Amino acid sequence: MCEWREDGWTAHRPSAMIFDMKILVVGGSGLLGHHVLEELRLRGHETTTVARTPRDGVDRVADVTAASEDDLRELLAGHDGVVFAGGVDDRRIDKGPVGPRLHDGNVAPVVALLAAARTVGCTRAAVLASYYTYFDRVHPEWGLAAKHPYVRSRLEQARIARETAGPDLPVAIIEVPYVFGVAPGRVPEWSRPVVKWVRSWAPLFAPRGGSAATSARGVGIATVDALEDASGADIPVVEENLRWADMLSRLAGAAGKPRAVRTLPAGVVRAVFRLGGRVNGLTGKEPGLTVEHLDALFLRELFVDPPAPRSVDEALRETAKA
Repeated sequence: MCEWREDGWTAHRPSAMIFDMKILVVGGSGLLGHHVLEELRLRGHETTTVARTPRDGVDRVADVTAASEDDLRELLAGHDGVVFAGGVDDRRIDKGPVGPRLHDGNVAPVVALLAAARTVGCTRAAVLASYYTYFDRVHPEWGLAAKHPYVRSRLEQARIARETAGPDLPVAIIEVPYVFGVAPGRVPEWSRPVVKWVRSWAPLFAPRGGSAATSARGVGIATVDALEDASGADIPVVEENLRWADMLSRLAGAAGKPRAVRTLPAGVVRAVFRLGGRVNGLTGKEPGLTVEHLDALFLRELFVDPPAPRSVDEALRETAKA
């Protein structure tokens, strides 16, 4: 069932009585972690925020990628559950093989956390992941795992996390698409160059495809729903499906620079990404999403049926103005 809230949102409430939970949120100072914490507190749950660097609102400073088993058990003791909202951003990896670093940032800390969580008796967990695992599941013929190290790392993350947690510690995988919204000192990483572009008066071009989108707040709501349910499901989060041209047009309007967006021919899109792949090969850069295969993603409609459709305009405006 769902409940209507005064702020205009609806949130799922499971039929069983909800008890007050104590949840550890790793990466709680980030964009999505912040909104998970906000939603947990809004519903009356107790939280502990963990981050690598000290910031306002961070309860414990710890690098879970380097923490010992004893340190993690001590960190998790007394908690009912854990959320992993951390991970590595492959766009910040300059050179060298990206696979090992994706494993070290996305897989290894989740496995260590969940092993400790199981030992101390946690009863629920959630991992903030990517909607590419959803598309690999429903469209295996696309070969996303074979083409993109980032997708492989997310699939490995989900598989090994559940193997580690076992049957008594359900792990929800929150499959996050393009996110709009802000948190203190945080914006979506992917949006930085896009917002800079739309704020200028440079011409706007877009491929013919599009993507599912959500707000950071929507991710927080979906994550807390999963925790309250003790869900072990794969949960794609989507509020609205946007064509790339519509996304750019709405961002430009929100930035005060409204203008038309021209559609790029598919052949041009393919040529641009092939060239980008050659450049990366020459410079030694290996991104998590292999550039020479990105044309297949940007020319597709990466849409997901939203369970409760909702406009992302408010979050989009926040992103454009941040």
